[in-house]
Amino acid sequence: MADKDGLKVQKNYHIDVPFKTNGNLHVKGAANLDWGMKKHLTNIFNPKTGNTVMFAFDHGYFMGSVSGLERLDILIPQLMDHVDVLMATRGALRTCVKPNFKKGIALRVSAGSSMINEDLSHELISVDIEDAIRMNADCMAVQTFIGADGQLSSIDNLSKVINAGNRYSIPTLGVIAVGKNMERTAQYFKLATRIVAELGAHIIKTYYCDDFEEIVAACPVPIVVAGGKKLSEKDALLMAYKSMQGGARGLDMGRNIFQSNNPVEMADAIGKIVHKKFTDKEAWEYFREKTKK
Repeated sequence: MADKDGLKVQKNYHIDVPFKTNGNLHVKGAANLDWGMKKHLTNIFNPKTGNTVMFAFDHGYFMGSVSGLERLDILIPQLMDHVDVLMATRGALRTCVKPNFKKGIALRVSAGSSMINEDLSHELISVDIEDAIRMNADCMAVQTFIGADGQLSSIDNLSKVINAGNRYSIPTLGVIAVGKNMERTAQYFKLATRIVAELGAHIIKTYYCDDFEEIVAACPVPIVVAGGKKLSEKDALLMAYKSMQGGARGLDMGRNIFQSNNPVEMADAIGKIVHKKFTDKEAWEYFREKTKK
């Protein structure tokens, strides 16, 4: 076993040097994957920009009826044409998303305690690979708790999903969950994102923080930034812009879209930053113009 004592602290992340691959696929770290994996990743990441706008509405699996998601059958049809990927549970997809939806699907396959339980770190795999195949999922999303009581079982869950996905060419999205005893610092996210990538996840979902460029540089697969708690639209667009400037390959927005008073316009504004290289100020002006009464 490697001894952590005496390890040199590496400071040079070469953030100005592009990731080196052996191919020309637009998805970081995917050059050596098989055709099926590449096809699914291409459904997630736009081939023209290499980026993605995900819309997460899987909150109900532990929060129940969330404000803004009370009627999925009404909300989702409004947003389907304004994002690249839907991230949801199989129940929500089967009941509220028409099967003619032709964009990416990120299927939530882990589940655990509800909000009633303070410790959410003990999850299990609730969707088997056969059902992920039936759902035609483009990736399987697994919550991964690093630095929490449930860390070992969480890593076991992730590893099992990666192994099953590799057998059938379905990528795995590792969702970084912050343990109760861990702070949202660059040091923590460097640790967590690298661990999950080294275990074989093909995409990492994490949070934006200081020194984000170093986190991206040290992670050999694409990072998608989580929207997190509800912010003002202006602040959410600023966070989105900083994330993309820091090297993220997309945003996975949930509450900052579905809890906005103008969810469609907010999704479009996020898309302008992700795909059109708008600044936060340009996206904010776009949003204001679109929402004028």
